[in-house]
Amino acid sequence: MSNADLANLSDKLMLTTVVMYIIALVAYAADMGFGRRRAVEAVPAESGAKVLVGAAGAGTSDTAGAGTSDTAGDDASAGAAGGGAERSRVDWIRLAVLLNVLGWGAQLGVLVTRGLAANRWPWGNMYEFLTAISFAAVTAFLVVMFRYKARFLGAFVMAAAVVALGVANIWLYDSVGPVSPALNSYWIAIHVTAAIVATGAFTVAGAATILYLLKERAESRGGVAAGGALSRVPSVEALDRLSMRVTMFAFPIWTAAIIMGAIWADQAWGRYWGWDPKEIWSFVTWIIYAAYLHARATAGWKGRKAAILSLLAFAALLFNFFGVNYMFSGLHSYA
Repeated sequence: MSNADLANLSDKLMLTTVVMYIIALVAYAADMGFGRRRAVEAVPAESGAKVLVGAAGAGTSDTAGAGTSDTAGDDASAGAAGGGAERSRVDWIRLAVLLNVLGWGAQLGVLVTRGLAANRWPWGNMYEFLTAISFAAVTAFLVVMFRYKARFLGAFVMAAAVVALGVANIWLYDSVGPVSPALNSYWIAIHVTAAIVATGAFTVAGAATILYLLKERAESRGGVAAGGALSRVPSVEALDRLSMRVTMFAFPIWTAAIIMGAIWADQAWGRYWGWDPKEIWSFVTWIIYAAYLHARATAGWKGRKAAILSLLAFAALLFNFFGVNYMFSGLHSYA
């Protein structure tokens, strides 16, 4: 198969990915709005025990010290009362996960065929970089979903992935070609890959933080209505822990990406740090995330204050990607 054929296959797989993700987004949203009430297994408590969160988001295990979940009882009574009616309903979450995984496989194909067509790592321009970041975010979500049953993040992560791929294809698309001289180094497989993985994980943490703020705001204004979409997600405490756990995973990888970028800069430009706009904002993002984790570890920050700081860090991350690349000129302008 020629390079042109592989490039064409990559573009077709991209279309397949977008279609799969859009349908998965609708299915995840339908599950939140109309899906069966069921117990969900949320983030482990600080002691390491798993927390069971009921449909209303208020029940946890005794280990967590926050009450018990009554959702299993609700499901049992609903099954007894509903019987065949429950079984005849569309199982939105199964459909969503199936399409999500199929779309993930198609997107993996996008990157593999693009890389083979270009005979290089497939993140040498903004189109490829944004595609890779969305793939990393979906991968991180799938891991979190299967590990913590965090399907409630599906609609948010799928929405982010669809928007990212839409932007990549409409405004950032670039034909397969050689990489720019500044990126023609083995460091692209190390530094850029680390940045992609960290950004994808931070995106999942950002989605959990946004969902936390939405539910916390709804509860502060009079509670979450039974049967509503927000009643189907875990408690705000569980969302708070999930955001922190994912951030703790991503932060060391982001740190490594900055360090490896400095080493690459020394080899390419003869200095480790030159206060280039991209370097500055990568460091600003690191500082805010470091402040978030430090505040949680030393000052005991939880809840709304921590969520706002986490969201500020995520905003800095997005600006580092979009704003810096198009509003400032510098040594990273090749992106």
